[in-house]
Amino acid sequence: MLFPTLTFHVFFLLVFAANWLLRKAGEWRLILLLIASWVFYGAWDWRFVALLQASALINWGAARLILATPEARRRKFWVSIGVVLNLVILGFFKYFDFFAEQLTILLQSAGWERDVPLLGIILPVGVSFFTFQGMSYLIDVYQGKSKPAGLLELNVLMSFFPHLVAGPIVRPSHILPQLRERPHLTRQVAATSLILILWGVVKKAVIANELSVNLVDPVFASPATHSALELAVAAYGYAVQIYCDFSAYSDMAIGLAGLLGFRFPRNFNQPYRAATLQDFWRRWHISLSTWLRDYLYIAALGGSRQSMARTCFALFMTMVLGGLWHGASWNFIIWGTIHGAILVVERVWKSLKPSGIGTLPNWAGQLLTFHIVTVAWIFFRCKEFTTAKDYLSLLFSGTSGVQLASPWMVALILLGMACHFGPADAIQRLGRRAAALPALAFALLGTLTLLVVEGLLGEGVAPFIYFQF
Repeated sequence: MLFPTLTFHVFFLLVFAANWLLRKAGEWRLILLLIASWVFYGAWDWRFVALLQASALINWGAARLILATPEARRRKFWVSIGVVLNLVILGFFKYFDFFAEQLTILLQSAGWERDVPLLGIILPVGVSFFTFQGMSYLIDVYQGKSKPAGLLELNVLMSFFPHLVAGPIVRPSHILPQLRERPHLTRQVAATSLILILWGVVKKAVIANELSVNLVDPVFASPATHSALELAVAAYGYAVQIYCDFSAYSDMAIGLAGLLGFRFPRNFNQPYRAATLQDFWRRWHISLSTWLRDYLYIAALGGSRQSMARTCFALFMTMVLGGLWHGASWNFIIWGTIHGAILVVERVWKSLKPSGIGTLPNWAGQLLTFHIVTVAWIFFRCKEFTTAKDYLSLLFSGTSGVQLASPWMVALILLGMACHFGPADAIQRLGRRAAALPALAFALLGTLTLLVVEGLLGEGVAPFIYFQF
């Protein structure tokens, strides 16, 4: 079930009405949200609803064992068991076939003609997000950063449909108190939430979808048939597409949660304004980057409270593992490796500043960072390493060939960048103005916007890019 579709609109209107009818009913409202989330997730494959509930049960049970154990060593044992079980779920569904295939290649290269069986496992939508959500609850309970949740509350936390399949990865300490409060919806919040949803629909359905179908997909499918110029345009197009696609999902998720009485944190903050790669990761997919920072870089690898060499190693490995988190592919690992290597270079460069080495002007840093990110996106987008290698080779070779980049595609790229570089508080300001409109006028404006978008959709809306993770 995709957000910008008529099916979802009908589904959400029913949930919205029932949610506010039950706003004083406490647990019954949570049961409603949980069942609605099961219906939303089950629309892809009902079999994986049981996996989602099993994941919640594992984290709830492990947290209960932690709380019931006074001895520090035993508490650490139970949190370790819980984390391992989460990783087993993630590893089996997402990486088993990949590592089995790599093991077969390794054995064959060593002269052992053995085929490790592949299971052809179907990847559950959003498995990376809900396992990370569960682990953050478990670790936060262990560290005393979050109060324990009941099984119903934890199920809603992990299953809540606005963020279930592609984030944001909402921290337990942020969302659990909201589950226990009576919800309220002000005119200001409703207006801002509706504008976020409409804005997300425009970015996804008009910009990202059109760039994908008419530029990015054809060029990346056959880079050898296109000129270096068009390869460059398609690379820029993908940088805009993935931003508009993913930030659109986050905007809609935040807006939908807002209409149901929940406050989600911002997940994107104009990432292509970043003058360093470190700043880029403070602005891009903020919920994931902070998760990796807090639970992997600092908690597991020691963070920056150690020698420069060990800090650089921790930084590098965090990004490599972050790349692997995105998918079972060498291209994702290479993508993470590129980001990790550049972050290490930036860290070393920063440490040398007292020796007289300065920093780039802000505009130059933004330009350089954007192009590093854009080149790395090529590995992210291509399914095979050889395709990415050929793409880069042709991109920098200056070859001529078929020119397909229409003025409309170039205009969409420029429009996407204009959306990105607009005023950071534009949505909030529009929300304040919309809140002052008569209710009928605002409803007519929203309906008109949806009708215009529907007319521009063409043959439909492709799934969000991050659904595969």
